[in-house]
Amino acid sequence: MRTPSRENVLTGAFCAVVLGVLLVIANRAGSPSGTQNLANGGADTPVVQGTSTDAEIADEATTTTPTTAAPTTTITAAPTTTTEPPYAGWVDPAGSGESWATLGAVEGLLTFRGNPSRTYYGEGPVPQNPSVQWSFTIGCSNSTVGGQPKQWCGSGWTGQPTIFRPPGADLSDPTNDPGWWLAFGAYNSQVNFHDLATGDEIYPPYRTADIIKGTVTIDPDGFPLLYTGSRDNFYHVVALDRPEPEALWKLDAEAVQPTKWNNDWDGSGLIIDDYLFEGGENSRFFIVKLNRGYDADGFVTVDPEIVFSAAGWDDELTAAVGNDVSIENSVAIVGNVVYFANSGGLVQGWDITSLDSGGTPERVFRFWAGDDIDASLVADDEGMLYVGVEYERGNARSQELGQVMKLDPSKPDDPLVWSREARSGLDSGVWATPALHNDLVIIATDDGRVLGLDRATGDERWVLRLPGPLWQSPVVVDDVLIQGDCEGGLHAFDVSDTTIEPPNLWTLQLGGCIESTPAVWQGQIFVGSRNGTFYAVSD
Repeated sequence: MRTPSRENVLTGAFCAVVLGVLLVIANRAGSPSGTQNLANGGADTPVVQGTSTDAEIADEATTTTPTTAAPTTTITAAPTTTTEPPYAGWVDPAGSGESWATLGAVEGLLTFRGNPSRTYYGEGPVPQNPSVQWSFTIGCSNSTVGGQPKQWCGSGWTGQPTIFRPPGADLSDPTNDPGWWLAFGAYNSQVNFHDLATGDEIYPPYRTADIIKGTVTIDPDGFPLLYTGSRDNFYHVVALDRPEPEALWKLDAEAVQPTKWNNDWDGSGLIIDDYLFEGGENSRFFIVKLNRGYDADGFVTVDPEIVFSAAGWDDELTAAVGNDVSIENSVAIVGNVVYFANSGGLVQGWDITSLDSGGTPERVFRFWAGDDIDASLVADDEGMLYVGVEYERGNARSQELGQVMKLDPSKPDDPLVWSREARSGLDSGVWATPALHNDLVIIATDDGRVLGLDRATGDERWVLRLPGPLWQSPVVVDDVLIQGDCEGGLHAFDVSDTTIEPPNLWTLQLGGCIESTPAVWQGQIFVGSRNGTFYAVSD
């Protein structure tokens, strides 16, 4: 990832957090990776602004060694050490599967699936003989569907917890470790904050006017900010450095016209170089310049400006599927391109190469998968995309392609590498985001199957069968696959040998339907259930 924007000076103890993290990052050498130059497409053209540059670093070393056999001096050149320049684009594809911290962010599990390519699942070790360490009653609330009230309990799709250092934590003294906070949005219409070890509510909840379905994002540059969507029609930017959380700004789903479908915000936003990237169920994609900073009293501030918005549909798509074209997945960024899909099955990529120098993003990739894509796209270290698709319309395109596919965006005219079926009649297919593990792509299906597919060919290596529907995205940490089912079972499977059906390591019965994606962090697993309860499990 590019060097974070530093136009605002961090103050007080929070400065120590960022400086400490930057010192760690400075000692890590990144490997550059090239990006493909893709063909351009049409886009809306609002004004775009921002500034940021990258420095190239090259170090050389020589030593002078006097000889002992003569009064003359012989100069002996030591081996030259060259530090590779930092990646010059927005997100280095080589960071796929790595913690966001390796790309320049602060430590933690900061967003849905942990990094810009949506391929980081947490930090081990994974519990070996787990039991419930603590639990929290989320409860239920009502939210309307089709104009009628409906009760929603616990947490659901996607609902992954985030894990981060508390605001103002001073990491300069290793003997004074402040520990970690856990934050998650849920169907009690609030973001909840807990201590990892005890489950204590460590900070007042942030309440929205409706339920929260998606995963919150923690600011990756160390600003005490949290970003969350809600069914209340707003995407919220929330300060965490006050006695209680405070909304600094809300992105209204009606801020840019035209829109289609509805006003919910399910996607987990990405923040890179002071820009927020987010898609909404209003069917639009947004880029917001946050202009983060601090006021005279040291409190965090934002002064957001929508610098780009584009319709997530086009006439060709709506002619094929109608107006159900909402963006419900979380955007991914690899190289210089932002990728997302919508409920019309349109996979697209927008080139942001020149965004921070005043250029306008352009659509450079378009692929129609035929049916609803709610699962987030994931990208490997070569920039390949893995896509999970639902089967609701039963049209010829979705029958032809199937519900799991690998795409190569560097070949926009013919990007399909492979595809395969993963359906069992209408209203089936894939809601869960794919997981990448070594040479596997792991897919959980609505009908209760977990598929282990060869990443190169799409061939089926193995299949597991669990009580469906499986909407929870698979998580893999330390060669262990964590997968919940819809009868409340949380399962661990050994995927160290990717060629065989993975043995079951343990199953823990929690109850309810586990739709939410779990978080694994340093010996604990955190996950919510539709039974109204949030669980922390460990040995």
